[in-house]
Amino acid sequence: MEMMRAARLHAVGQPMRIDEVERPKATGSDVVVRVKACGMVPNLANVLANWETWYPQMPLPPRPAIHGLDPSGIVHEVGPQVVNVKPGDRVYVNPGRFCGACHHCSSGKPQACEHWTLGGYFGYNQKSLEMFARYPYGGFGEFMLAPQAQVIKIPDKMSFVQGSRVGYLGTSYAALKKCGPLMGKSLIINGATGTLGLGATLFALAMGVAKIYAVARGETLLKRLKAIAPDRIVTFSNVNGSSGSFVKEQTNGSGADLMLDTLGAKAPLDSMLDAMGGVKRGGRIVNIGGTSGALPVDVKWWMDEQMELIGSVWFTAAEGMEIAAMVEAGIIDMSVMSPMVWPLEKINDAISGVGKDEGGFTYYAIEL
Repeated sequence: MEMMRAARLHAVGQPMRIDEVERPKATGSDVVVRVKACGMVPNLANVLANWETWYPQMPLPPRPAIHGLDPSGIVHEVGPQVVNVKPGDRVYVNPGRFCGACHHCSSGKPQACEHWTLGGYFGYNQKSLEMFARYPYGGFGEFMLAPQAQVIKIPDKMSFVQGSRVGYLGTSYAALKKCGPLMGKSLIINGATGTLGLGATLFALAMGVAKIYAVARGETLLKRLKAIAPDRIVTFSNVNGSSGSFVKEQTNGSGADLMLDTLGAKAPLDSMLDAMGGVKRGGRIVNIGGTSGALPVDVKWWMDEQMELIGSVWFTAAEGMEIAAMVEAGIIDMSVMSPMVWPLEKINDAISGVGKDEGGFTYYAIEL
């Protein structure tokens, strides 16, 4: 029996422990990845302390659990049925887990699968427990087991620590694709200076959005965001008033074509509702943020204005491949973001220290 180190959560609300556990072996169409870095979710401390109170219908993996949502590393071993992936490949592991056999999975929409689960993080219903049983390894361990279909090759110019940011970049990218053709369009990004908001800004610029109305609270981070593309980004601090009214004023009363809501967990719904007022007739609103609760939307307005509201969760492996190609080609420049990195032994320090720096311009990782 070969062993490895892994940080495991033994009980919600308690620190993780570094344990010696059995190393996974590759069978069938699965691969074993030697983890080199794993992203640290900005909200992880709250998730591990309060998740079962906030969202009891959405299970965490059975304890002791190896968390870790955004792993990148090197393929160590492949099962006998694996094709197109070989030992030594540099990869990002998409944590999306699903049955692979239902109509949604077969149609390339695995997030709609009833078994949809984020490995190393949380599930969406009780069927997720089956996925946790099959793939119990998150990225906070030296090795992990993953299905070959969720292993995405990353370019040499993308470091493993940068690879650990792909999850949040992918979430923003997938949401923008749901907006439809973007060339020449205008877009509100609510929560623009956060982790999801910055990624959305980078991809929206790359995908041809003509004007971004970036809404957030802090003026300092908004100025830093505007500097990325001063002629195409208009910033507004919603501390100073209504973001929806601001966008309407900027567009001669018409509004923006599209909106992305990227606010973090427990952010006020009033901010999202206010920004929605800045979207023009026939517009499309996509939500990828962590806000929750009942949104008091006037359904008559919704009908009369022909508005669309779409929820978008995570991203597919195909979209991850597209991101890797854009980074390799230099279309997306990840250098505007700076990492904070901790070793595995300091994981509890990392959990408590995440989210206290410069919004989406700082990202967090455990390096193994």
